[in-house]
Amino acid sequence: MSTRHFLNTQDWSRTDLDALLAHAAAFKRNKLGGELKGRSIALLFFNPSMRTRTSFELGAFQLGGHAVVLQPGKDAWPIEFELGTVMDGEAEEHIAEVARVLSRYVDLIGVRAFPKFIDWNIDREDRVLRSFAKYSTVPVINMETITHPCQELAHIMALQQHFGTADLRGKKYVLTWTYHPKPLNTAVANSALTIATRFGMDVTLLCPTPEYVLDQRYMDFARHNVAESGGSFRVSHDVEQAYRGAHVVYAKSWGALPYFGRWADEKPIREQYRDFIVDERKMALTDNGVFSHCLPLRRNVKATDAVMDSAACIAIDEAENRLHVQKAIMANLVNGSAA
Repeated sequence: MSTRHFLNTQDWSRTDLDALLAHAAAFKRNKLGGELKGRSIALLFFNPSMRTRTSFELGAFQLGGHAVVLQPGKDAWPIEFELGTVMDGEAEEHIAEVARVLSRYVDLIGVRAFPKFIDWNIDREDRVLRSFAKYSTVPVINMETITHPCQELAHIMALQQHFGTADLRGKKYVLTWTYHPKPLNTAVANSALTIATRFGMDVTLLCPTPEYVLDQRYMDFARHNVAESGGSFRVSHDVEQAYRGAHVVYAKSWGALPYFGRWADEKPIREQYRDFIVDERKMALTDNGVFSHCLPLRRNVKATDAVMDSAACIAIDEAENRLHVQKAIMANLVNGSAA
């Protein structure tokens, strides 16, 4: 029996995802439980975190478990991930030992590791996460790498609660690129596209130019999901057309993959599209649409104060739901489910 991990929602059936969401809803009603009593999780943060660290630590505690937070290269040894490397550089130990030793100590391992922003052909392989999953003998949870599956479930949970139904088919969903003064990971955009199409919505990927279309893997996931779950998927560069009649607007900034690792070349291109900000005028085009974002969000850069402070904004609900869905994920995995 192989160990079951939570690396990507595409690896889980729709039935399993629905069960996780139902379990998360139960945790939202009653936050305390004993599902992790006597259990532990190691949380490895290769990048900063606020919501992810807080929600995982609290989630483990509220279910009777214990979380150990590690920051490789800071309060833990730097790790090497390549096989055959002569380790005469910064790394002090290899993932083959790290993952197997942690597996002897803890019941779960969470990993947060962003791309290096040098070569997308390397980063898209998600080597840090995949290496942990390869060598670990306990379940590994993706706390955000090149996808963000925990955020996906929190997002869908917030939409289901807002609309009062688990059935989101027929909802017009806009995933819009927004300006940001720095190049950012495509993880949340990849995940939003994946989960919105998985739940049968009519999805529009709105971005300034074809250069900002997402990696082919996630575009293919979207098309596969539409064929399996219904709904529709299209790419648009027309802001007004995309917003008109939308029920959901989800905003995220991400870097153009053709310029990955070449920020100086991309920067003048994205400077032309500051008008992609989510504002009151655009939201007025929607069909009483809701707005959300994974957070953190730069106000009056990605979305205006008026949008963030409006009744239509469900970003805080989504952020809260991270706690509940992660408890559901941890509780499911420690029960010994196998892939």
